[in-house]
Parts: sequence; structure tokens; C-alpha cells
Amino acid sequence: MILIINTSGKDLEFVLDDKYKSVAVEKQSIALPAECEKFITESGAKWSDLTAIGVVIGPGSFTGIRLGIAYAKGIAMGLNVPLVGVSQFDLYLAQTPDAFVAIDSGRGDFFVAANGLNPQTMSIDEIETKQMEWPRTVGHKPFDLKFGVKIVKQKLDSGNVEPVAPMYLRPSYAEENKKSDNP
Repeated sequence: MILIINTSGKDLEFVLDDKYKSVAVEKQSIALPAECEKFITESGAKWSDLTAIGVVIGPGSFTGIRLGIAYAKGIAMGLNVPLVGVSQFDLYLAQTPDAFVAIDSGRGDFFVAANGLNPQTMSIDEIETKQMEWPRTVGHKPFDLKFGVKIVKQKLDSGNVEPVAPMYLRPSYAEENKKSDNP
């Protein structure tokens, strides 16, 4: 069984094979361990049933991404199962491979990617031109986390499993503020 964990947004999300759960929480860091264990139990599974863990690596909440990766790494290490990173772009493109993905960053620009276009940030003006190179644009609606299971299986089958690291497409607020403090 493959467990997928997503902490890149405001809610906690989990997938275990074909089961899905979203949990609205106030503090992900406090709720993640208990909610994950509760989800596994509610799904009729045990930790020992897990054969791999997938974790959303971004883009998204700087702290949430780091939290999810650290938690998933700990579980994977403890269970001695593979850990596979899955980006939000992977999830959108698994469902719509010919799409241009544009995700509102919440900071006046967008995180974008597509097949043939590496993940990056763009302004709305840049998007208006660039998106015309693909037949459709996605990212304005939530992705389907259940595609994470398929992505993890494909990466494991191909042997294309890289060490899991956060996908940061821009500096954090702290890094940006530090740069502006030093002329």
C-alpha cells in the first residue's frame, strides 16, 4: 500500500491506495502525526502494510512542505520503505499531460510548469503569452491527490527515485528580507 501525504496547503491531505481524506487543522505540525495514524486506522490498514510513501514537495507553503517531508522521511526510515517526492505539477500533469499548469502563489505571481517547461515563477502578463503554447491551462482548481499513487508507482518502477527535497521556486520571506537588509 502506498501512503501519500500533502502538507503543502492549509489542510492535511492523505491518500492510501484509493482512499482519500482531507482534514482542516489549525496547526499542521501538531495535528499531522495523529491525523495520519487515524487515517491509516480508518482505512483498515496498519503501518506495516505500507510499501512506499509519497510526499508533496511543492510548490506551496514553505513551512508545510518542510514539515511534510520531515514527517514522511521519518516514517519511511522507520518502516524501511521508499520515500518518493511528488510535486503539485506532477499531480496536475498526471491528470492532464498536455496542460500548462499555473498555480497562484498568493504573492502576486504564479508557479508554472508544463511538459517541456521547467517549474518557475511568472507574472500574469508572462502567463497570458506563454500559456498559448499548450492546449489548456490548469491549476485554478485543486489537483487530485489520488494521482500520487500512480506517480509513486511509476517512479519506483522506472528506478527514477531521487532524494526527496523541497521544491522552492523562490527565496523564502526571510531570505528576501535578509537580501534587502544588506545593500
